Formats: sequence, C-alpha cells, structure tokens
Amino acid sequence: MRIGIYIKNGALSEDKRFRNLLGTLQAASYELYDIHAREDIRPGTDMVLSVGGDGTFLSASKRVADSGIPILGVNLGRLGFLSEYTPDAVAEALLQGSYTVEDRTMLYASLHGKDVREGIGFWPYALNEVTVHRRGVAMLGINVSIDGEPLPTYWADGLLIATSSGSTAYSLSVGGPICMPEAKVLIIAPIAPHNLNVRPLVVPLTTRISISVVSREDTVVVTMDNRTLDMDPSWRLDVSMAQFSLKRVRLAKSNFVGALTSKLFWGEDIRNNGQ
Repeated sequence: MRIGIYIKNGALSEDKRFRNLLGTLQAASYELYDIHAREDIRPGTDMVLSVGGDGTFLSASKRVADSGIPILGVNLGRLGFLSEYTPDAVAEALLQGSYTVEDRTMLYASLHGKDVREGIGFWPYALNEVTVHRRGVAMLGINVSIDGEPLPTYWADGLLIATSSGSTAYSLSVGGPICMPEAKVLIIAPIAPHNLNVRPLVVPLTTRISISVVSREDTVVVTMDNRTLDMDPSWRLDVSMAQFSLKRVRLAKSNFVGALTSKLFWGEDIRNNGQ
C-alpha cells in the first residue's frame, strides 16, 4: 500500500507515538512518503494520513479532496472529530483492513460583483464551513436567499454555512445543531445575532445559498474552514454543495455518539452515572 503523510506541525514528526506508527507500517512493507502540496501526491497513492488535529485534517483536505484519495486522521492534537484516531488504533486497523471509506460533503463558494478577479488566491472549497463576518466594530446586515427565496435580513457579526461534518466545529459554538455525519443537510447560522427571534436553519444539501451584506466597512471577511479572504461588501457570495465529496477513512470501531460523549461530555449529568 502506498500512503502519503501530511504533517502541518513539523515538530509532531518526532512524536514517539507517530514514530511507532511509521515503524509498524514500514515493517509491513507499506510505502510511505511526505506530502506538503497537491503536486507532491504520487500516482497510485491509496491513502493519505493526516497527522495532528482537525486543523491539520482541514489543511490536508485542500491538498487531496478532489483527487478521490481518502484521508485518515491520526490524532496527535486535542479534540479531534475528523482526526479522532490514535496512532495505535490506526496501525491495527490498517494491518487488519478493518476500515471503510465514507463520503463527506464539500462546499463550493464563489464571489460575484464588480472587479471580482478570477483566482483571487483561495481554493473555493470547504469541508466544515464557509462564513462571512465583520472586520470592524459595526454589525452587518446580511441578506440571504435560499434557492432564490429571500430570508429576513440577519443583523449580526456574521453568518455561517456549515455541513454536517462542520456541525461539531464553529457551528456548534454559535448555537447550531449537532448533525450526524451522514445527514444530507446544510446549516445556516447567524454569528452573534442582534435579533432575539432568529435561530439556526437546517436546509437540504442541494440548496443554493446567496449572501450579500450591508456594511459600514470597506471590506468584510470570508472564511473557508481555516483560510480567510477579504470581500468587498458590494459583492455577492454564493455557496452550494461541491460536485465532489471528500473521502474519509473510518475505522470499524469508531462511533460518532461515543465521540460526542467522550470529547464534548454530551449528556454529562450526575444522574447518568449509574447507567
């Protein structure tokens, strides 16, 4: 098996747990090589190991998502919902073949307006979320339409469009719902809204979302997972499902609800101790 290794934080390459993983795979005659950019991917690569935390996994997705090569997250970080597996668990699963490959929805974002330049320096895809938010101190007026139907204007610090994968990331912190990874939905959630009567909205995965803003500032900020871009307030941001999905390796013993309880202490209650 030919496996690419992506490490964002170079110091982790000396981590004893990671070195043990490499030794185990090399002893089993796996071909391992390092990836830094999309151009580094070798023909015939079977899998990419993303070594670190969820931020590293998001960076790895930029390099391989549209190639169809699956990514397996090796957790040397903190929480880890995308990179949830320990090096020992990864070694065991790969040697035994006890894993599957699942599809994770990707988002596609495009900008429209006067003087929008093609290829303005950002990869237009995201795995977790796309957001637009204020750069200065004044709140934004955010106009949103779903499949051409306008919603009431949001007055907020920003707006977030998340996939089910992203429901446990930024979306969770702004009060969005937790969605099972298999759920075919998108989440629209305001960031620090100034309306008491607005709530996150769950829409079908096929929904096409258009966003325009009213701002006192010269620019607003667009984020694509862990990347940022300046946007002119006169431009329009369109977000929809990408035409390809990210292939994520899922170990046989993994459990999403178990991850919620162990990592986020979901349902932590003294009354549950006896169950």
